Amino acid sequence: MKLRLMTWNVHRCVGGDRKLNVERVAEVIAACRPDIVALQELDVGRRRTGGVDQAHRLAELLEMRSHFHAALTVEEERYGDAILTALPERLVKTGALPGLPRLRGLEPRGALWVAVDLGGVELQVINTHLGLVPREQQVQAAELLGQRWMGAEGFNNPAVLLGDFNATPFSQTYRMLAAVLRDAQNGTGRAPTATFPSGFPMLRIDHVFLAGEIRTTAIESPFDPRARTASDHLPLVVELEVTVPSPAGSSPAES
Repeated sequence: MKLRLMTWNVHRCVGGDRKLNVERVAEVIAACRPDIVALQELDVGRRRTGGVDQAHRLAELLEMRSHFHAALTVEEERYGDAILTALPERLVKTGALPGLPRLRGLEPRGALWVAVDLGGVELQVINTHLGLVPREQQVQAAELLGQRWMGAEGFNNPAVLLGDFNATPFSQTYRMLAAVLRDAQNGTGRAPTATFPSGFPMLRIDHVFLAGEIRTTAIESPFDPRARTASDHLPLVVELEVTVPSPAGSSPAES
């Protein structure tokens, strides 16, 4: 089964032109035609962005459903990450990721896990946004690989871990993840795509990691004026081929 996934840090829908424009973000996403969208840095009910529930509004514009996890909550204002899709899905888990208690002022981080029904198999999808401090990232990556997330009962392949990891392929954090999972951009026969900063992308810190019977068939990162302006990151779009078991008693030609 062919599937298109997108990960994008949307910078609370405030673009490089400093304009708040949720609709512009939705237009960029729609142009990429993703089946599953993982977004980071969304505002929900925050005064600074007009009190809009950005996760809900984007899902509404894209005719998808959304699951949101607030990494940061201040009274009724929330800030965090979301997964959007029109495919059948169920929310499995949301939760905070550990930080470094001795370093005050670090932004709280979290993750959310959704299982997407591909018609015969569930694809486990975890969206996250790791911290800026390398040691913090490593603690958070270890948590995601551990018993509470990817090592949990019910977490089965095929699976995808994606998001803004704030970690390049030269980092210890990336090496920790790549030792267990496959980078969707590796082995495609083309140079990997950088996504940050959007105006002149030099850093590869947004990643899609794979596990199980999944094959990358295409990588895209739109670089048109609208995509370059909509956020400080570019979207990363990965087209995948996911092996779905044939129905019992049928041959591949019949399914």
